Amino acid sequence: MKQLKKELSFLRTLIGLNLASAMEYRASFLSQIVGMMINNGIYFVFWLIFFDQFGTIRGYNTDEIYLLFAVATVAFGLAHIVAGNVGPHLAYLIAQGRLDYYLVFPRNLLLHVVFSRMMVSAIGDLVFGFVAYLFTGLFHPLEILFFLAAAVLAALVFIAYGVIAGSLAFYMGNAQNASQQLWGAMITFVLYPNSLFTGISRLFLYTLIPAAFAGAIPVRIIQERDPLLLLVLLAAVVVIWGVATAVFYLGLRRYESGSALNVNV
Repeated sequence: MKQLKKELSFLRTLIGLNLASAMEYRASFLSQIVGMMINNGIYFVFWLIFFDQFGTIRGYNTDEIYLLFAVATVAFGLAHIVAGNVGPHLAYLIAQGRLDYYLVFPRNLLLHVVFSRMMVSAIGDLVFGFVAYLFTGLFHPLEILFFLAAAVLAALVFIAYGVIAGSLAFYMGNAQNASQQLWGAMITFVLYPNSLFTGISRLFLYTLIPAAFAGAIPVRIIQERDPLLLLVLLAAVVVIWGVATAVFYLGLRRYESGSALNVNV
């Protein structure tokens, strides 16, 4: 427990320093947030027009889309605010030999690498998600509690999957493009109604690209106020993090230090 408290304190310090650094340039800070909110809004309008034209499709309508976007964007925003070094950026660090900087510190390597960067634009995702939730009408205390819990667990799914996608660089060398494709697929499928997929493609969203655990499952948890399904999501988070940790540290054995001199501030 003492070691856990130290690690949590260290992570809080990292996140605080990242936020303070990002807010140093206020104009850039605000423009990135607003830009991301506009970007999400454009994508969201597409779905509003789609359901306005075609009505309910396999149990999904406008209300479900509001909730899906609320959960997914809050989770994605939270994940990238606290853990910006996942996905393609992690692949870049590995391929360029830039893990050397982190290896010299007496801290948990994976957590230090992942949580040492903040994506400022992700704050726009977070804000957009909370605004979208205001249109769901789900304001019962239990629904709000399930929303927050499911969003945090979905954020952990995003982070773990980003670790897996980025760790491909250990095995493939320059894997930024592959990591980017996998990361893009995750984001795309999370924002699609789960009921549109059947058979093998649906199985795919629960295994190789676990988008269902960051979108569809949280939506069901909130709508049905289902604590058992929340436990299922928690179990999925544990499994995905176990896989991510194994992939990262097994790949670390293949890591080759970089020859470039890098200055980290």
